[in-house]
Amino acid sequence: MPIKIPNDLPATNVLESENIFVIHEDRAYKQDIRPLKILILNLMPTKIITETQLLRLLGNSPLQVEIDFIYTATYAPTNTSQEHLIKFYETFEDIKTRNYDGMVITGAPVEQLPFEQVAYWDELCTIMEWSKTHVYSTFHICWASQAGLYHHYGIPKYHLPQKVFGVFPHKKSLTEQVKLFRGFDDVFFVPHSRHTEVRRADIENHPALRILSESDISGLYVVADLKGRQFFIMGHAEYDPFSLKAEYDRDVNLGLPVHIPDNYYPNDDPSQTPVVLWRSAANLLFSNWLNYYVYQETPFDLAKL
Repeated sequence: MPIKIPNDLPATNVLESENIFVIHEDRAYKQDIRPLKILILNLMPTKIITETQLLRLLGNSPLQVEIDFIYTATYAPTNTSQEHLIKFYETFEDIKTRNYDGMVITGAPVEQLPFEQVAYWDELCTIMEWSKTHVYSTFHICWASQAGLYHHYGIPKYHLPQKVFGVFPHKKSLTEQVKLFRGFDDVFFVPHSRHTEVRRADIENHPALRILSESDISGLYVVADLKGRQFFIMGHAEYDPFSLKAEYDRDVNLGLPVHIPDNYYPNDDPSQTPVVLWRSAANLLFSNWLNYYVYQETPFDLAKL
């Protein structure tokens, strides 16, 4: 089944060229199906790129998915045109009376700031608190995972001596079968790009949380609550093949201290084309979340959330 998005969203052409099944909103309204309603809070400055990355994965599912986008009203994005925001985005005030099957909160390039110093922190806390009663399952990505763990459970973040940057092997942390990782290999790869971390001991000391996946090199990857209503994803499974390259080239051009991304370029040579090791695991991660924790768990009548 397709992903339903606005007729002229810029991501549409890219997704269609990749054979992602996209259905335009005017056609979707004619179908007698209750699609999954997914809200995306896009905190990334490059909003159109992030939209495409997430829709690529959310659309790789047998389910019809309907997407709403919001951005923070307390901080005006500077890298996305006002025209794009007006046309495709709403704010929390616009959607706060609605209910959603699922929600994705993206990362943001603010991880080196204390949480309370982030310009939109109070608004984000309001949205995360609202999600507990208006969203069935929420997917927090990278910085948002740290923000969510801090807000909901008081789990701190810690600065790293060196940026975790590259593509790293991961494993499942539990011997029991976890639906989020159905179909995964024993070892799978995920991109990471961050200066901070959440520590295993803090998660283990909280009875409402459990570690689902981690890496011996890059640390924790997936933490979840016990009911599957909240997932905290430390890496960037949604990254496209050249996302890490763009970050590396940017930092090199700015003269910032940055090392070549691990396990990314053949022979660690930035002049060569990066090798994608994470695509299959990324698609499984999002499709398993949509199927097992959203579609099969959410009440048909969202008013009963």
